[in-house]
Amino acid sequence: MKHILIVDDDTELCELLQEYFSAEDLTSECVHDGKKALELLKNDGIDLVILDIMLPGMNGIDVLKEIRSFSKIPVIMLTAKGDEIDRVLGLELGADDYIPKPFSPRELVARIKAVFRRSDSSLSKNNENIKIELNGVGINSSVKEATKDGQLLPLTEVEFSILEYLMRCAGTVVERQDLAFKVLGRRLTYDDRSLDVHMSNLRKKLGKNQNGADLIKTIRGIGYLYVKPEN
Repeated sequence: MKHILIVDDDTELCELLQEYFSAEDLTSECVHDGKKALELLKNDGIDLVILDIMLPGMNGIDVLKEIRSFSKIPVIMLTAKGDEIDRVLGLELGADDYIPKPFSPRELVARIKAVFRRSDSSLSKNNENIKIELNGVGINSSVKEATKDGQLLPLTEVEFSILEYLMRCAGTVVERQDLAFKVLGRRLTYDDRSLDVHMSNLRKKLGKNQNGADLIKTIRGIGYLYVKPEN
């Protein structure tokens, strides 16, 4: 059974989420400040973090930075409605997803399950080990690692999933909504920039190919294309 850490100073919300998670076969515990959360996260036993940005003392952004210094554990940020800057910053710092307050517990559970589906299995069929190398970039699906010119790339799980799917479809345009559904587990709304931010982070880490061109091209109005090497 998956165990979730809820980091939020709203005690009523914490109690509501714990009750709802229990009905969904998810165990959970709550802490109300960032320092306590970091102490718990340095021990095993937590599978995912629900992290509010507005925390007393150490805010959620600083907590996320600290988490990413020692762990790749999935993190879903809780953000105030309309705070796009905080959402983008959270994703840039390595959050897997975000959900704005107020939200439906049902929607949050759907986001959590989407993260677990991605974390628990590879995109490859039947969990077979897929190894691909194109344009100096290599991926190994069994350990979810990617390299560029032999050097390990510090990708988040979302970034790896994007890269894996695009490389498996190299030379073919992948529609934006299809990619979002594969890696985020949902379709994007008109103002959802999650995929854009993850893609931007991935491109920065990948850099250019040997000719100085982009490895992933944006096909305006359609989606993305991982460039296939010329024979």
